[in-house]
Amino acid sequence: MIVALLVSTGASWEAAAFGALNAHPGIVVLKRCVDVADLLATASTGQAEVAVAHAQLTALDASVLAELERYGVRVVAVADDPGAGLPAVSRAVVRSVVPAGAPDELVAAVLEAPAPARAVDRTPAAGDEAPGDEQAGAVAAGPPEAPGPVLAVWGPAGAPGRSTLAVALAAELARRGRSTLLVDADPYGGTIAQQLGVMDEVSGILAAARLSAAGGLAPWVATVERTVSERLRVVTGLPRADRWTEVRPDTVAQLVEAAASRGAVVLDTGFSLEVEPGVDPLSRPARNGLTLEALEVADEVVAVGAADPVGLARLARGLSELRDRVPGVSVRVVVNRMRPSLGWRERDVAAMLAGFGAERGVHFVPEDQAALDRALVAGRTPVEVGESALTRSVAALVEEIAGSAGRASAPPVLRR
Repeated sequence: MIVALLVSTGASWEAAAFGALNAHPGIVVLKRCVDVADLLATASTGQAEVAVAHAQLTALDASVLAELERYGVRVVAVADDPGAGLPAVSRAVVRSVVPAGAPDELVAAVLEAPAPARAVDRTPAAGDEAPGDEQAGAVAAGPPEAPGPVLAVWGPAGAPGRSTLAVALAAELARRGRSTLLVDADPYGGTIAQQLGVMDEVSGILAAARLSAAGGLAPWVATVERTVSERLRVVTGLPRADRWTEVRPDTVAQLVEAAASRGAVVLDTGFSLEVEPGVDPLSRPARNGLTLEALEVADEVVAVGAADPVGLARLARGLSELRDRVPGVSVRVVVNRMRPSLGWRERDVAAMLAGFGAERGVHFVPEDQAALDRALVAGRTPVEVGESALTRSVAALVEEIAGSAGRASAPPVLRR
């Protein structure tokens, strides 16, 4: 599996090149770098093997090429006229030059270009396993932490706040020192990338699906993640809702299995639990397969509903459906946007929901639009923009989850 970077210069051939590279099962386009500085910063992580750049990119000078070679990144240049020479690219380092407008030749060059020796010191940290020959260039996952928990955040239709709660939960887990992966597994189009200000044209979940189909997700799991903070990483969701067909069955399960050993995993899911009739989920994707798979591999499901008559009715019906679709799942209920203007007492709402499967109790998150607005405008998690009623409530929820995990007789394991 080749992990490539594409340096974006606005050239007319880039769209076709990106599409051809992204479609090949043996290539994962990690990122479209905005400039050479971005290229070097990404290459320094040791995750990439190939950089595709315009031959006339003047900033790509000898020192940059030497730095890329030190990181073990080979360069494939795209020239408007390969016969006219390379004014900014040295042939001593760039062994592959392809003409613009020839995406098939570009794909072949990326797959076949010789790799320079990796001179950068990437000595594995304590607890890391050195990759074998069959995993040459694979990204070390880092020292393992305590496994799990794996939390799936689900809720019925009507935008009850699934993604907002998933982001807040993941950020709070990371704030407590737990390495946390947040996965956008909403088959109707994810929003977590936009919430966190991650403007990446390469979908993490689609890259994971390609690696999973090629049988190599585990050693490459770090290449589909984006770093949000020291302890928080994110796998971005579908760029468009109609691309759910590209996510093969078992992608989420493999992603969670590869990531859960390093810490906590929070899965943001879709709303629908409907099973498409006549579809074998093991042979081809189903629209709601992402959601159902996330619920199946979770140690615990956090079911969220809106604190209003419509939202609570949807939540009550959804809890019954959830029990039917995923029998035996451990469910923790959250009522979101609770506010005094409703005129309801929390204990009355909790008593009503108890009859629909909220045996682990009901947690209430207050309406705090001001805190959410600050986070959304800044492209940050609620935890990063300061303490608020929202963050205090989520912290109490995480405390309850941690307490339940501590009282368990066995460590969390993947249900699947």
